[in-house]
Amino acid sequence: MENVISLALPFFGLIFLGVAAGKLKKIPASGLAWMQFFIIYIALPALFFRLLAKTPIEELTNIGYVAATTFATYCAFAIAFCVGVLASRGNIPEATIQALAGSYSNIGYMGPGLTLAVLGPAAAVPTALVFCFDNILLFTLAPLMMAIGGTDNESPLTTAVTVLKRIFTHPFILATIAGVLAAAVGFQPPQPLETLLTFLSNAAAPCALFAMGVTVALQPLGRTPLELPVILAVKLVAHPLIVLVLLNWVGGFDPAWVATAVLMACLPPAANVFVIAQQYQVYIQRASSAILLGTIASTITVSVFIYLITEGLLPLR
Repeated sequence: MENVISLALPFFGLIFLGVAAGKLKKIPASGLAWMQFFIIYIALPALFFRLLAKTPIEELTNIGYVAATTFATYCAFAIAFCVGVLASRGNIPEATIQALAGSYSNIGYMGPGLTLAVLGPAAAVPTALVFCFDNILLFTLAPLMMAIGGTDNESPLTTAVTVLKRIFTHPFILATIAGVLAAAVGFQPPQPLETLLTFLSNAAAPCALFAMGVTVALQPLGRTPLELPVILAVKLVAHPLIVLVLLNWVGGFDPAWVATAVLMACLPPAANVFVIAQQYQVYIQRASSAILLGTIASTITVSVFIYLITEGLLPLR
């Protein structure tokens, strides 16, 4: 338990420092803009690039791992979508946002900081793979389901172009592609560039977690719908368990890779869920509640999964 506290306390401590700062210091939300730009476009891409560029290329092409983890996320999406359809009486756009809340982990801000803290450098490659392919899946599902639900008025071709643009212009995915190419050709950055990348990588997790806390503090707590506890149970408990079952069923993965996937899956809903809800003007206040309450609940559920992993109580082979 002492080991769990030493891992979880700094991680969630940074988030709650951000929450406290957001509540106590009345700075407009626009004040986060440059910090978010630094995190999303500079620091986290530098972290992904630096870790992947040093990885043997054969580790970056594990199709079985990608298929299993991505399908697990799809399963969580499908389960939460069914809950949403029942709760909203067939409202597909609302059910889509609920499905995102039940499957879209906060893998950008919280993922690398948690997995690297708990598992060390061995978590770098699986973290990047889960991030890339989960985002590709969810960036595709969201506009597709909104189009089916009649909320997205764009043509199918325009929707497809928009999806591809979001995928291949996302800074994390671009950094991952660059890191894979660097690993393929054996590129070694010159020492000044390597030092700069190290500085940026070291800043990525603390800044991201603090900004995450401020973002949560600034989110309005809307009405808590009756279906929200079920959706959060899918996200925080069912999703990581589905990942664990699928990876053990397929078999042959490094235990650190399995543990990484479980940790990435047990994270709370991403802030992007609220952004997408705003984009389509659907389920906005309740999406905000899902993020806030999910982040609070995750202090317990994530700590439990850290304990189970560090104590060897989960079957990771």
